[in-house]
Amino acid sequence: MSLRPTLAALLLALAACHDESGSEYDAAASQCVDTINMYRATLGLPAYERWTDAEGCSDDEAASDGKTNTAHGAFTQCGEMAQNECPGWPAPAESMIDGCLELMWNEGPGADFSAHGHYINMSSTQYTKVACGFAEVNGSIWAVQNFQ
Repeated sequence: MSLRPTLAALLLALAACHDESGSEYDAAASQCVDTINMYRATLGLPAYERWTDAEGCSDDEAASDGKTNTAHGAFTQCGEMAQNECPGWPAPAESMIDGCLELMWNEGPGADFSAHGHYINMSSTQYTKVACGFAEVNGSIWAVQNFQ
């Protein structure tokens, strides 16, 4: 009995688990990046690139934070340099992301990170890409926006 077909099937299944194009949150991630870039455009800033390679990891961070009920609890696990988070919003992801990002954008402008941090991350010229991750935990959506 050969293990090669079984191993090949297992590897294909694992690869499919991390294929962002097949993610149940792909539409919400696209909407998230587009919305952040819409706000950036109002300041004449270049668009962030959609960081698709980090979306699966970002989904995992959102799930971890939701399970521990700790915003930013998994911060830096995807190699991001900054993070915004929408903790415990009503599902579905596509319905909540615009409202959360609007609240964050409305924190600015300002230079005091403790008061304007979400806005500062969204309007930064230090970063060039963003990954949006989502997870449903106990009926609520947790969403992270990871910047690099």
